[in-house]
Amino acid sequence: MMQMTNPKKKSVACIDLFCGAGGLTHGLVREGIPVVAGIDLDPACRYPYVQNNAAQFIEADVASVSAEKVATLFGQVDVKVLAGCAPCQPFSTYSQRYDAERDGKWGLLYEFARLTEETKPHIVTMENVPSVARHRVFKDFVSKLESLGYHVWHDVVDCSRYGVPQARRRMVLLASKLGDISLAPPTHSEPMTVREAIKVLTPIQAGQTCKKDPLHSAASLSELNMKRMKASKPGGTWRDWPKSLVADCHKQSTGKTFPSVYGRMEWDKPAPTMTTQCYGFGNGRFGHPSQNRAISLREAAVLQSFPPDYKFLPDGGDVNFSALGRLIGNAVPVGLGRAIGLSIKNHLVQH
Repeated sequence: MMQMTNPKKKSVACIDLFCGAGGLTHGLVREGIPVVAGIDLDPACRYPYVQNNAAQFIEADVASVSAEKVATLFGQVDVKVLAGCAPCQPFSTYSQRYDAERDGKWGLLYEFARLTEETKPHIVTMENVPSVARHRVFKDFVSKLESLGYHVWHDVVDCSRYGVPQARRRMVLLASKLGDISLAPPTHSEPMTVREAIKVLTPIQAGQTCKKDPLHSAASLSELNMKRMKASKPGGTWRDWPKSLVADCHKQSTGKTFPSVYGRMEWDKPAPTMTTQCYGFGNGRFGHPSQNRAISLREAAVLQSFPPDYKFLPDGGDVNFSALGRLIGNAVPVGLGRAIGLSIKNHLVQH
């Protein structure tokens, strides 16, 4: 078992629930927090998680994971950290009208609370969309932690101030039985920009894949969408186009209020929030700032602050935009994972 770099040389182990492709795990490990296992229901997460992180991947529904299993994974260590990001879809603006107890995904946060109560980790951390705080399930989660004796901190965080070149705001929770805990101050005085992140990547065309990196692949564009792309300005909208290029749905009164599609990014600003469909020009402001195409899967991953050599598919593997886009868009940005890891490391040194 790896040891923390602190005066008491305490051994530490972390388990990452809902680990996805490994964004949170990778950030924690890079800050010296050893992660022994990641748990996720999606089998597609196995390859990127295992290939990039020295941790075991367990394909399982967190609801079916027992406290005994988690305790075995932790092993005999001095400090146990339980981390995770429950699926955020139930907490989206669209889903706010649904009852927490009627959507199975809502209950996953209760399963997180169950494992916390049963395994008694010293530190707990959770990441999710900002709107999660408005829901009863989150309030119940915080109340449970407090009732178990945890010092709880949570707030909405601007990820661009922590090395994520993206306008992404996330709710971060940190809880500790050792004493007061909070997120480390921003590591960047100014937001990271698209230019800083992807300017060095090899130029490619729509529908083309870089020979040196199969993940640096851009979706093809129809003839009409190529015309729209060429008419698009960085930071602009479809309102800048000639009327002949505007989609029928946007000409209607109900569509005029949705300008944030078919847009190009700006070089000297953070990228928009990466989604599971960030590889599509028509799915948001995912047009490349200067090349006539949507961003590639690799660019999306880098904008999620994954290292440029992070492996998402095996050699010779098929580039499935939908599957890979899901892995990348759903990931916890590595930069935010590092901020959480740094915060835990500082906390352990202090206490």
